[in-house]
Amino acid sequence: MVITLKVISCVINYNDGMLKDEDLREAQRKNRLLKLPSLLEYFGYCLCCGSHFAGPVYEMKDYLEWTERKGIWQRSAKGLSPSPYLATFRALLQAAFCMGLYLYLVPHFPLSRFTEPLYQEYGFGKRLFYHYMSGFTARWKYYFVWSISEASIIISGLGFSGWTDSKQPKPRWDRAKNVDILGVELAKSSVQLPLVWNIQVSTWLRHYVYERLIQKGKKAGFFQLLATQTVSAVWHGLYPGYIIFFVQSATMISGSRVLYRWQQATQTVPLKKLFELMNFAYTLLVLNYSSVGFMVLSLHETIAAFGSVYYIGTILPIVLILSGKIIKPARPARSKPHKDQ
Repeated sequence: MVITLKVISCVINYNDGMLKDEDLREAQRKNRLLKLPSLLEYFGYCLCCGSHFAGPVYEMKDYLEWTERKGIWQRSAKGLSPSPYLATFRALLQAAFCMGLYLYLVPHFPLSRFTEPLYQEYGFGKRLFYHYMSGFTARWKYYFVWSISEASIIISGLGFSGWTDSKQPKPRWDRAKNVDILGVELAKSSVQLPLVWNIQVSTWLRHYVYERLIQKGKKAGFFQLLATQTVSAVWHGLYPGYIIFFVQSATMISGSRVLYRWQQATQTVPLKKLFELMNFAYTLLVLNYSSVGFMVLSLHETIAAFGSVYYIGTILPIVLILSGKIIKPARPARSKPHKDQ
């Protein structure tokens, strides 16, 4: 899966290298390739260990600069380079914690429960809670894998992304970071999720799908979002659960945007806080409801799980999107400049 992204980005970046500057976005100018990489460079990039199975995905240009000790990887005048050991140790500790918690939780919240008679005996509230705990439990497996990958990329030095702006600069390792655990679990809105979950793949989708579907002079809309999520679904695999999850994630994000617009249009602080709380609860509910499809994959089990909670996570985003078309908050009035008399 990761190799697919690398091959596509490498081809597109080489094509961008043949275009004029004024036809390129900032990310295109940054990542474009001005000359064709050699076979050794190409296969080294595609098969580089550490990110081969679970990511993170990174750009060919960054890989070439890392191997040639150029750009931010160029040694200082004293011949020193940032030490990766402390950051690697932190990533390994995080990985151990994530796997420990996953192994503890998974026997208590098995996915097979959705088709068992015991689950049918649960009330509506307990079924919703089980949706949440199933999604919460499964995510720790991904946190573990990405933390291990993060450690391997950091220890290689490729994860280095520059220095902080503090008085005593410290090395940053954002290039290796693929998930912000607290950012996912405490996301204030669904719009924040692509920024904190599978971060590097989300960045890839934004640069190579989402932004390239936007016509010059026009703003992005639901079509670009839906197309991007559909590409992500096909990339994951042609399972009904994946298709349903990613298509529904587009409606989830659009619904969250409606709540955010209403929040921004509100003048009173208590009402703003209320909308913020509603957006948080909405994200928590719809994300964990939708993630069942991602986990069970089959159409029958996905529909059965959704139906057990009356399709609340499907209906709610659609209601919000339609409400947003009807209830459009007024834009704040701009003050007109006064003419000198």
